[in-house]
Amino acid sequence: MQLTDHVILITGAGGGLGGTAALALAKQGAHIILLDKIIPKIEQVYDRIVAAGGVEPTLYPFDLAGANEQQYQELADTLETQYGSLQGLLHSANDLSAFSPVETIRPHEWAQTLSVNLNAPFLLTQKLLPLLKKSAQASIVFTSDDSIQSYPAYKGAYGVSKLALEGFAKTLAAELESRNQVRVNILYPGLVDSPMRKKVYPAENKSRLAPMNSLDRLYVYLFSNQSLGMTGQTFSAQTFNPS
Repeated sequence: MQLTDHVILITGAGGGLGGTAALALAKQGAHIILLDKIIPKIEQVYDRIVAAGGVEPTLYPFDLAGANEQQYQELADTLETQYGSLQGLLHSANDLSAFSPVETIRPHEWAQTLSVNLNAPFLLTQKLLPLLKKSAQASIVFTSDDSIQSYPAYKGAYGVSKLALEGFAKTLAAELESRNQVRVNILYPGLVDSPMRKKVYPAENKSRLAPMNSLDRLYVYLFSNQSLGMTGQTFSAQTFNPS
């Protein structure tokens, strides 16, 4: 139980990877705050965690794209009152509204994708940093996508948002490194059989994809004491070897 007494907030917790991370971390004793705008989905993750014997999680319905700065601050204030501090923040929420050429992306699709993939992580991280700094050690993990490093066609807003997200994560890691208290890293899930993967590549041969729970060890590593001192790094699930 490497994460006993850890309180970890996960965005997009009702999604495939968010739910997978929540279950993996809860099995190691963490108290998980399940944040997502779709209540039935986080209720399902809640039930899975309880059925597996994990610590009873907290449900926090929240619309990352629709919330304003005051609502983000209210979220932070609520968590401070309830928990006092945070030991982990996993940005797992994702949006790929438009998989199309740049010339046909609608402005609202561009805005929606950048809001969820970039602006929301910035606002949430900024508001929760005081709570993370109240912990002796805390971990922030940003979920990105290694495929965007080659600037692929038709991933316009999604690709741009992920490249910017990685820049934000690296900048934040550099700013926090001297305190040696809050570590910041980037996660590449790689080729996994997730709902988003199925949406983007519906005709893909699923036999070459790893199951989502293949990420369990990496999630636990990034939020446990195993990764102390590791910050500003990018971890790929396909090459991860904790030994």
